[in-house]
Amino acid sequence: MNIYVGNLSYRMDDKGVEAIFAKFGAVKSAKVIMDRETGRSKGFAFVEMESADAGKSAIESLNGTEQEGRTLRVNEAQPKEDRPRESRPRRNF
Repeated sequence: MNIYVGNLSYRMDDKGVEAIFAKFGAVKSAKVIMDRETGRSKGFAFVEMESADAGKSAIESLNGTEQEGRTLRVNEAQPKEDRPRESRPRRNF
């Protein structure tokens, strides 16, 4: 199961996210998304859990909890094609 984790502390890294979710079951991967230009965290991550049961348990337990002073938003990740497109104009530099 793929999980979206939002409102992460900018100090949180892949290992820190993995440690939070490992309490609920085996973690296949944990990836904090980084800004390509600055190299800083964008404040969200994706976690892949081995089992759906472990993923659901993690979502129910962690959503709305505080980690490093930030209230986490944790839910099942939506595939890219299923998300509504943002309707802001692209900027050309």
